[in-house]
Amino acid sequence: MDELVFDVETKEQFSDVGRDSARLGISVVGAYSYRTGEYRCYLESELEEFFEALRGASRVIGYNIKHFDYSVLQPYRPDFRLRALPTLDLMEEAAKILGFRPRLNDLAKATLGVSKSGSGLEAIRWFREGKIEQLKSYCLDDVKITKELYEFGKRHGHLLIEKGITRQAEQFPVSWKDFKREEVRQVSLFG
Repeated sequence: MDELVFDVETKEQFSDVGRDSARLGISVVGAYSYRTGEYRCYLESELEEFFEALRGASRVIGYNIKHFDYSVLQPYRPDFRLRALPTLDLMEEAAKILGFRPRLNDLAKATLGVSKSGSGLEAIRWFREGKIEQLKSYCLDDVKITKELYEFGKRHGHLLIEKGITRQAEQFPVSWKDFKREEVRQVSLFG
């Protein structure tokens, strides 16, 4: 079994397709596998390999993946129930405690002292300009930040966010305990 951290970048933006995230299209998926210790990017033509990695995951980790990434991925495999995967969505967990949906960059700056290397709109521009290596690098940077936030939260039991006019960093608790898929034992009828 494998824990898998991932992030999706799209070909289009909402202003191009309306509010239908299923029409955004995948430019690249970045992922980190705890089993192999490797980062990897999957282009649209390689998505079946990514779905295989998801199929073998004991936990899927990301930032806003339940609301956004799964919606963008689902049209590529309608028969694969992404929302049934054991998922830890860091943004969803933070929003439950904070009462609002924090930006990844805000948590990264306050908790890790790092900033994102770009934005989703820049990623779309890089895709359109054929700057695929720059796009991959940006996507994997977001995966690394998400992974480091997850690990920090597991280790310390909290993350930080800048709040108020002073942008003072404040802690908030997180509880990201390990969990495993329920294993189903098959009982033999013949002893």
